Amino acid sequence: MTSVYVGRKSRNLRMLLGICILVCIMYLLISYDNSRGNIKFSDQITSRFTHKDKPKLVKGLGNFEPKENDNREGPGEGGQAHYLRQDQQNDADQSESEYGMNVACSNEISLDRSVLDTRLPECKHWDYPEKLPLTSVIIVFHNEGWSVLLRTVHSVLNRSPKHILKEVLLVDDFSDKPDLKDKLETYIEQFNGRVRLIRNSQREGLIRTRSRGAQEAKGDVIVFLDAHCEVNKNWLPPLLAPIYLDRTTMTVPVIDGIDHKTFEYRPVYTDDKHFRGIFEWGMLYKETEVPERELKKRKHNSEPYKSPTHAGGLFAIDRKYFLELGAYDSGLLVWGGENFELSFKIWQCGGSIEWVPCSRVGHVYRSFMPYNFGSLARKKKGPLIIINYKRVIETWFDAKYKEYFYTREPMARYLDMGDITEQLAMKDRLRCKSFQWFMDNIAYDVLDKYPELPPNLYYGELW
Repeated sequence: MTSVYVGRKSRNLRMLLGICILVCIMYLLISYDNSRGNIKFSDQITSRFTHKDKPKLVKGLGNFEPKENDNREGPGEGGQAHYLRQDQQNDADQSESEYGMNVACSNEISLDRSVLDTRLPECKHWDYPEKLPLTSVIIVFHNEGWSVLLRTVHSVLNRSPKHILKEVLLVDDFSDKPDLKDKLETYIEQFNGRVRLIRNSQREGLIRTRSRGAQEAKGDVIVFLDAHCEVNKNWLPPLLAPIYLDRTTMTVPVIDGIDHKTFEYRPVYTDDKHFRGIFEWGMLYKETEVPERELKKRKHNSEPYKSPTHAGGLFAIDRKYFLELGAYDSGLLVWGGENFELSFKIWQCGGSIEWVPCSRVGHVYRSFMPYNFGSLARKKKGPLIIINYKRVIETWFDAKYKEYFYTREPMARYLDMGDITEQLAMKDRLRCKSFQWFMDNIAYDVLDKYPELPPNLYYGELW
């Protein structure tokens, strides 16, 4: 009888010891800050085992859908085109020459104007999780037109759920226009801290200034917008929901067009077709219809879908994840190529990119770039954008695909792209996949549009 008692006691002790060891192992794993870019395993555990509500289609209006209609009257309301009088044409021409858009026209349109609802009808019937992450909307600007910049801010404040929008963060890239100084600081005081303003002490360019905005932001998710946008109805919850479910997902709204002369708000895409971002071998951004292979993965036409890349101006991403990936490559100068750098990095290093049909944002496409890059352009010899492209492809492309770029841009071989040692080390540290994997599994439709290129036999200039 005594031996049976001792045997049971021994088994209980072994079981207790095993439980203690298991608890210790789990604690170490959860506390472990692994080598994949300091992404905590605890985040993965939480993500996998915590139940999270998913968006669901309902019969009535969705839970974040605005209940009131925008029945406003006035210039440009409903996203309609606004035309100046003939005697105002000189003002229009002058403002377009100064800003690349008709700011004289914009000045006559309310900062709170209504816009055309360009969403698919199905978008009005989605319920989204109530506890979406707190969000900072980051708007970088340099010498932007007053009314255009402030209309961007007003549209975000007017059409974003208050309990989700942590702040609008304005980041001034060393503007010198008088109305963007004290007047702007005084104007945003009315928003009681919901709109913040920080300034660069010297010109840094879009890429580095956005990275600074990410560092300074207070939200869990950051949304980057250009300074000449207007967000549409219920734009934010559908953009945040995929990130709420998976913090390594970057989301992109569908971009509508705002005419640079009349400020007419209109859809770029028609016939309910979906498009996604790709590229050609000279690294020009292109868009193509979403392959049937991707569309079949969804139950509903208004659901998000995967995309190899994005245009670069407008997107949402988990703030800590963005910083864990190194934000933007700090060696990229001013503007250009950062959309590809971030896209390749996300996909090849374990994340994903989704375009969100139910999130629509209008964007003014300027008639031309109204300013130069000053001393930033003098730091490098050669076209800055080609130098940026070279830096991106030398970091993320396999040797075979690099040659396609050099076939399109042969002189790029001789341009100084700077040191990419840190970028290659990060790529190794995060154990990122090859570009061949990316082409086979994500960007498989690129070669249908832009086949592999043979090497150049000769290149040079004709005189």
